Amino acid sequence: MERNGLLTAFKKYRLIILALLLIFVLAGCGGNTTPIDSSSAGVFDHYFVYPFSLLIKKIAFVFQGNYGIAIVLITIIIRFVLMPFFIRQAKNSKDSQKKMAVMKPEMDQIQKNYKGKSSTEDQLNMQRELSELYKKHDFNPVKMAAGCLPLLLQMPILIGFYYAIMRTPEIAEHSFLWFSLGETDILFVVFAALIYYIQARVSLIGLEEAQRKQMAIMSFISPVMIAVVSFNVPAALPLYWAVSGLFMIVQTLVIKKYVH
Repeated sequence: MERNGLLTAFKKYRLIILALLLIFVLAGCGGNTTPIDSSSAGVFDHYFVYPFSLLIKKIAFVFQGNYGIAIVLITIIIRFVLMPFFIRQAKNSKDSQKKMAVMKPEMDQIQKNYKGKSSTEDQLNMQRELSELYKKHDFNPVKMAAGCLPLLLQMPILIGFYYAIMRTPEIAEHSFLWFSLGETDILFVVFAALIYYIQARVSLIGLEEAQRKQMAIMSFISPVMIAVVSFNVPAALPLYWAVSGLFMIVQTLVIKKYVH
């Protein structure tokens, strides 16, 4: 019953759903490139975009106008701020998986007992028995779906930073490493996409075979998403994504090794 539930389906495909949601959001971001300032209207502009734009300028000023370093440093700071949420998610996920493994024989037996019984009464009885089983093992199925919380939490922050980069015209006037921050750089687009492919593959380490198969599609969705958007935006955006992806690779490896 639970395998067919909406909650389980969302948990199974939440990364794909949120990735597609993010690409739709980012695809529409390029339409608003009006320079951001203190007079810009809108709650999101006022509390997310403008503060990030101001922070980029201040850090760039400290580093003698190097906007590339400013983007790199802010990206790392954002990731460090979000890291505790990902660690908590990893711990909750491991705990849930352990409890699920213990409960599985009893769950299978309950589902077997009600196989072929589709009456409302039978379904309610099955749900009651499953609920009692969850209570017995102190298992909360809603907590499993809450694993997407860090992704939801980071979206307004990362999208706000995205807009700040797009709407801070000073960035486009500078270069970083070998490329201009205001122009599309094909080589760096490929580099950013490759990083996200590696990050997606690293996230599969240690998962059970069934989970690996479910999540394998993300190995292709995330780099394709980054590449498609990056081909249509200045190189400052792939820089932000590349640094974020590198951080996520290290974070994922650390969590998988030390979080139990």
